[in-house]
Amino acid sequence: MPDIAEDGRTWVLSGPAASYAVHVTEGGELLHLHWGPRITPADAVALAARPLPACRPFESPLDGREEYPVEGGPRFVRPALSLRTGTRRGTEWTYEGHESGDGELRLHFRDGGLAITLHYRMRPSTDVVERWVTLDNHGPAVEVLRADSATWTLPDRDSWRLSRLHGRWGAESRLTRSELTHGEEVIGSRRGHTSHQHLPWVALDSGAGEESGEVYGCALGWSGSWRIAVALLPDARVQITGGAGYDDSGLLLLGPGESYTTPVFAGLWTDGGFGGASRAWHAYQRAYVIPDAGRDRPVLFNSWEATGFDISERQQRALAERAAALGVELFVVDDGWFGARTGDGAGLGDWTPNPDRFPDGLAPLAAHVHALGMQFGIWVEPEMVNPDSDLYRAHPDWVQYQPGRKRTEFRNQLVLNLAREDVRQYLWEQLDGLLSSAPVDYVKWDFNRCFTDAGWPQDPYPQRLWVDHVRGLYALLDRLRAAHPQVAFESCSGGGGRIDLGVLGRTDQVWTSDNTDPLDRLAIQYGFSQIHPARVMAAWVTDSPNAMFNHRTSSLKFRFVSAMAGVLGVGGDLTRWSEEGLAQARDWVALYKQIRPLVQRGDLYRLRPPQGGLSAVQYVLGDETVVLAWLQAQRFGEPAPALRLRGLNPTETYECPETGEVHRGAVLLHHGLRVDLRGDLDAAVVRLKRK
Repeated sequence: MPDIAEDGRTWVLSGPAASYAVHVTEGGELLHLHWGPRITPADAVALAARPLPACRPFESPLDGREEYPVEGGPRFVRPALSLRTGTRRGTEWTYEGHESGDGELRLHFRDGGLAITLHYRMRPSTDVVERWVTLDNHGPAVEVLRADSATWTLPDRDSWRLSRLHGRWGAESRLTRSELTHGEEVIGSRRGHTSHQHLPWVALDSGAGEESGEVYGCALGWSGSWRIAVALLPDARVQITGGAGYDDSGLLLLGPGESYTTPVFAGLWTDGGFGGASRAWHAYQRAYVIPDAGRDRPVLFNSWEATGFDISERQQRALAERAAALGVELFVVDDGWFGARTGDGAGLGDWTPNPDRFPDGLAPLAAHVHALGMQFGIWVEPEMVNPDSDLYRAHPDWVQYQPGRKRTEFRNQLVLNLAREDVRQYLWEQLDGLLSSAPVDYVKWDFNRCFTDAGWPQDPYPQRLWVDHVRGLYALLDRLRAAHPQVAFESCSGGGGRIDLGVLGRTDQVWTSDNTDPLDRLAIQYGFSQIHPARVMAAWVTDSPNAMFNHRTSSLKFRFVSAMAGVLGVGGDLTRWSEEGLAQARDWVALYKQIRPLVQRGDLYRLRPPQGGLSAVQYVLGDETVVLAWLQAQRFGEPAPALRLRGLNPTETYECPETGEVHRGAVLLHHGLRVDLRGDLDAAVVRLKRK
């Protein structure tokens, strides 16, 4: 519960190790006071009593100190809120009061007929601060040019380093760290979805390491276009502003009686370094974001790389039998089962089984898969349509388009306008009917192109499409989950193009990247782990050489140990695997099932980054720990260096169940664990249990 100081104008939210404090001045200005280690309300009042620094010419005393800067008045920083009413632009708000309850603090402001509420929440047992804003319009129409979820203010430090995740298709979530210089660093997406290019997360530190030092992190829960701006101001203070929408050309038109709530922008402070920050983010998501996170995800087989579009019920049955023999728990039929879908040029939008390939629908195949002891899953791409489809021929106006402009196609498809209620209702009827027609346990929900020519001619203010498409997606997923609680959902967008806290609140796992090369995946998974837990990180073992990206040849051992760092899946053509390979795969699947609780629910320690040579991660849960190690290349016959483990009790002993070898905790922590790795692309799994 937020604490309010005796002055009635200062509030402190506190978690196990961190506090966040704000203050409203007598003049009605909302100032940021503190974000860092725990403090008391009395400490916050003492901070509020400090006078603001003397204002230099051409500067504002509010810049870098306001909690949520609006446009207008004596301010020059990037505004979090930008409004236009008629011919008047900007905001002159006044403080009206506060409310608290259910662990949430609400600060109320007003500008004419517009009520502005700033929301704050710290959930139990977490140091993550959730922030968002609500606009309630009780006056004339207001054009919302920009409404960010939050502005985060950092304390004074001599220098800052910025961490972010960048990439592209097939090379997502790559971590980069660089010195923050004066001016702004802006990342985001103007593509209508989260994007492969950036994940909506940043972290700042002033000299932290993997396990020590202050780290500030912010993550946005929004699956559409977004922007995060990190500014080093002239007085060396840092502010981070972010929210939905990429630019300030217009977010939406808020009519009389209408309201708008921004997505959550969450923030975290820790003094436990980047590893401590990751573990805190992971625990928060498992507790408060990911549905049913306490249930471990099954080992799956996906048919795509084995069959492509050329599928049939008989062929899928044969693959399912081979997958079941490996110990696979979930069999997924990928693209090609519906409509006229014999390639990527037709069928999207027609979500009924192809009668030539599945003459009796999906139910017989699903029953066969269940009889083999596995769950049954399918691939869909509901937000897209091929021009060569029954749906598009019947409703060409249901797509996003600009009148008089060419309808740009990527992958021979257009984007359906989920902001339209009739489109959402059609998709609901199709998908609800599909999930009711066969015992489906899992849906892989794909999204294979960005927004282009995004328009909605029937809407006088088309910018609303960018927001309402995402809201429509969320509403459809929520409705389907409520009607079919037994069905798990995976978010996919050509790999890692839609991964954020918003979609993770409605899906059970995400497809991390279309790139399944096990060596490339180590870097992708390393970046992904900075913010998201292994519990949602789908990873497949596919054929070697890797045909899609680099034709690299790697051992089955290396491929399995790489994929075992997340939610294990198999995606190769099992009909071409040798008996020896299938036997090895059975053993690896069995081993993964033993370590799965640690990987999916344990605390992650990144022991060595994947920068060549030896890399490793460690998971700790209760009395058990497991180490996954990979050697990229051995040079000059040198043995792999010892891995200094973490998260263990130095006074306890730990035993390896496979070898019976006993290790002292203090020795493992200080001197490390030796793992026998040799040659190129070697890997190992080491389990330890406290005696």
